[in-house]
Amino acid sequence: MEVQLGDLTKKEANLTILGGDIGVMYIIQDEILKSSSTQFAGVIARHPLTDELYMRVVSNNPLKDIIKATNTVIEGAAELKKLLVSKIKVK
Repeated sequence: MEVQLGDLTKKEANLTILGGDIGVMYIIQDEILKSSSTQFAGVIARHPLTDELYMRVVSNNPLKDIIKATNTVIEGAAELKKLLVSKIKVK
C-alpha cells in the first residue's frame, strides 16, 4: 500500500491510497467521524477496476485525527486477533 498526501491545509487533508482496501478505509473513516473536532471524513474509490482510493478529512487537526483513528483501528484488530486465537484452535 502506498499513501500520497495531496492538498493539505490547516483544516483539511486529502490522501490518495494506492493498493489499499476500501473496507479498511471505511473502518478508519468511521473512527475519524467519532471525533467531535471532525466536520467531514470521506472515502471513495476512483473506479471499481482500479486500486486507487481517496480520503478527505476536514477537522481541527486532520493528520492527527487520521493517525489517532488508524492507531485505534489497529489496536482493535489486534484485540480481535488475540480473542480469535484464544477461542479457535488452528491445526
